[in-house]
Amino acid sequence: MGQKNTGIKIACENRKARHDYFIHETYEAGIELKGTEVKSLRAGRANLKDSYAEIKNGEVFVQNMHISHYEQGNIFNHDPLRPRRLLMHKAEIVKLFSKTREKGFTLVPLKIYFKHGRAKLELALGSGKHNYDKRQDLAAKAAKRDVERALRDRQKY
Repeated sequence: MGQKNTGIKIACENRKARHDYFIHETYEAGIELKGTEVKSLRAGRANLKDSYAEIKNGEVFVQNMHISHYEQGNIFNHDPLRPRRLLMHKAEIVKLFSKTREKGFTLVPLKIYFKHGRAKLELALGSGKHNYDKRQDLAAKAAKRDVERALRDRQKY
C-alpha cells in the first residue's frame, strides 16, 4: 500500500501577524478547499496578508486569503479570494465566538501547512498592538541581536 506523507510542510506564513498582534492562543483548523486550490497551495502560491477569520452561523470562515490560480487548472480554477470554511470542533468555535465578542480580540491566520497530507491553517486569537508596543518589540530584538553579536565576536578572539 502507499505510504502517506507524515511530515509537516509549510505552504505559506503570515509573518507580519506576530508584529501587528499580541497572540494569546492558537488553534489548528482544517480548510475546505477545491482541487486546484490544493495544487496551488502545494506549489506555495498563497498569501495570508490582510486575511482574517470570522464566525457566521456557527461556522468559521477565513476571508481575504489569496490562493493563486493553478497554472494547468483551465476551467476548473477557483476565485482566488473566495471565503473558505474552516473545519473545527463545535466547542472550539463556541469558545472563539465568545472571545471575539470581547473588545479588541480578532481571529488571525498565522500559517497554512500540510500535516499528514491534509491542508491545515494555524488560527490565532489576537489583540492589536499599538505603535509603541511595536517599537518596544523592535528595540528588544535589536538589543538581543547586539548582545549575541558581541558574544560571538568575543569567542572569535
